[in-house]
Amino acid sequence: MSSDSASHVGTRELRANLASHLRTAAAGHTIFVTLDGQVMAQLGPVGSGGHPVSLEALIAAGLVIAPRRPDRKIEEMTYELPAGLSSDRALREIRGR
Repeated sequence: MSSDSASHVGTRELRANLASHLRTAAAGHTIFVTLDGQVMAQLGPVGSGGHPVSLEALIAAGLVIAPRRPDRKIEEMTYELPAGLSSDRALREIRGR
């Protein structure tokens, strides 16, 4: 297995063989923990959390669904906010409330 390999493990299997799965994660492998067939958590080596995860990796892990229309652009909106404005007040102003 390469260092970027991943596997899926159910909660019952994880409990039964926790030490083995932790050693596997420490060796650089990613383990996705499932509950009723849905991915709920991820185990991996310490220190890997600081790396950004790509959309492709999330799709491959089954954590997100690929867009149906990848050519569709989402309009990015920016707002100029005065300093010292609380986030809840800023959202109310943006939403027009």
